[in-house]
Amino acid sequence: MSATTASPAPAAPRHALPDPGVAVPSISWPIVAIFSGAIAVFAFSTWAALGDRLPAPATIALSATAIFVLFTVLHDAAHYSISTRRWVNVAFGRVAMLFVSPLISFKSFAFIHIEHHRNTNDGENDPDHFVSGAPLWQVPVRFGLMDLPYLAFLVRNVKRRPRAEVLETSFLLVTVVAVIVTAASTGHLWTLAVLYLIPERIAVFVLAWWFDWLPHHDLEDTQQENRYRATRNRVGSEWILTPLLLSQNYHLVHHLHPSIPFYRYIAAWRRNEEAYLERDAAIGTVFGQQLDTDEYREWKRLNGKMARLLPVRMPRQSSARAAVFHPVRVAGVDRLTDDSVLIRFDVPDDLRDQFSFEPGQHLTLRTDLGGEGVRRNYSICAPATSDTLAIAVKHIPGGAFSTFAMEQLRPGHTLDLMTPTGSFGTPLDPLATKNYVAIAAGSGITPVLSILQTTLAVETESRFTLIYGNRDADSTMFRDELDELEARYADRLRIIHVRSRDPRHPAHLRGRVDRPRLEELLGSDLPATSVDRWFLCGPVAMVTDLRDLLVERGAEPDRVHVELFHGYQKPRVADGFSPATVAVSLRGRQHEVALAAGDTVLESALKAGLEAPYACLGGACGTCKAKVLLGSVSMEQNFALAPAVVEAGYVLTCQSHPTTPSVAVDYDV
Repeated sequence: MSATTASPAPAAPRHALPDPGVAVPSISWPIVAIFSGAIAVFAFSTWAALGDRLPAPATIALSATAIFVLFTVLHDAAHYSISTRRWVNVAFGRVAMLFVSPLISFKSFAFIHIEHHRNTNDGENDPDHFVSGAPLWQVPVRFGLMDLPYLAFLVRNVKRRPRAEVLETSFLLVTVVAVIVTAASTGHLWTLAVLYLIPERIAVFVLAWWFDWLPHHDLEDTQQENRYRATRNRVGSEWILTPLLLSQNYHLVHHLHPSIPFYRYIAAWRRNEEAYLERDAAIGTVFGQQLDTDEYREWKRLNGKMARLLPVRMPRQSSARAAVFHPVRVAGVDRLTDDSVLIRFDVPDDLRDQFSFEPGQHLTLRTDLGGEGVRRNYSICAPATSDTLAIAVKHIPGGAFSTFAMEQLRPGHTLDLMTPTGSFGTPLDPLATKNYVAIAAGSGITPVLSILQTTLAVETESRFTLIYGNRDADSTMFRDELDELEARYADRLRIIHVRSRDPRHPAHLRGRVDRPRLEELLGSDLPATSVDRWFLCGPVAMVTDLRDLLVERGAEPDRVHVELFHGYQKPRVADGFSPATVAVSLRGRQHEVALAAGDTVLESALKAGLEAPYACLGGACGTCKAKVLLGSVSMEQNFALAPAVVEAGYVLTCQSHPTTPSVAVDYDV
């Protein structure tokens, strides 16, 4: 009987691996250039073939080259890397798709390709495994037929796809068959073959070889198991290999950072090289020799110097000592859905530090509508690593500010904004490898979107699942942005849409986000104890019920973070409460105020004329948080502060009643 010794756990990587920070441009001119060049080459070869100006093999080679290049345009469009404008990516993608393979629509291709990223090397779920997992004796046949398993994959998942996408693919299939039949019946099949059919098959063969087989073959790890060894880089002879493969010799970088344009792969690798190597990235030479980390370092020593790492950009806290209002100009008001808008703010340079925020925080805004002061609280929906400050407002029938925002608010208007408050999020660590799950309903997506985007950008090893409930697709706030995020973080982000009024939505995801549905998910592939942090945002009844379920199933209470649309507004009575004296520290100054029986600490401060921060008054937002320095208080309800924060002495002053004759609170700490 042999004894085995457990190997020690690997040490944590010494370098964080940030997203290389290559922002998607408003328009990617290198992609526009290769798109234009490929179209011009294809047009020239067609002209030459129709006029017998060049031999058929020459025109076939030119057309095949053009189609091969157009795949890179299609590929970057599928990852929204061509432009920050969604329609530009779709336009380029649709045109390129007609050349590469008109059997399916661009939207269908994008869906299939993202599934490849999510399930790389998974024999059952990776649509490209038909090629990358092929035995050598089948390779010549499978290379030329790589788009056929795409059709089969689409058929298997047809119920998951929007009707318009399915109809577009069906139309393209019928059109292709009709064109071929017409060409054959009119005696022009050979002409069609020379112009397109043969070049397209040659291009598909080369694409399967260079884009699928070379990066992935003979690698056993799936993307979910080890994203650094699910695909490889090929180094050496880059003077010819990089332009020939359009940078796909650095395919590993693409799988780690799918939104980076193809011409930035090598720069991204060089910036983060040491961090990749510490994670045992898969590397091969141009001749197929596989290199371990030490062998690659030696190869690199002989061929050049290591490059520097790009620093991680971490979210920053507001520099304001206590929450305070500032007038801020509205930069943009954009419609999200029929009943919601996105409001962007132009923060002055001298206030940027004060309006720095952590993911999950919110803004309190104040304005004068018809002579009546209105104060509302909205979550920040932008990533904390960006320079954007934005909120989303969903219309509430009869709501004063939401009606104003939908109908009258315009760029150039000024609103009073309180510096960011709240603590819905959790500290991030660039070296962390965690599993996050967020559950949101309707406009509850706003703080979750900020948390999701920031977490995936900072913690490049962590995974995130979003369960998002809405009536239907049209009522889904940030629907396009979520699609783009899935394309950008294909292997680390999963979004589960639950819809209550969409008869075409998959049956198992039709309905509301409630206890039975979460029980079903917890019992399948999302056990509560496997999740490091939960984020719940939505109506009070939903959030409290789901939180109770998670705790029942073993989730640690301090790992379940909740954010409510509003708190319970309980009627107040003075019975059982006594007057008190409250010492208030606010923005560096000390105040002493009298508190009447039944009043909260916040109410006593406001009655004394102090500009204490507050928003919801229902214990849901955390804006009025302060630390008790002397005496004690009792909170009626608390939906905003974690148990550890309460243990550290913090309270919600809008819910706090003194239980001692004297109390001291500090809003500045």
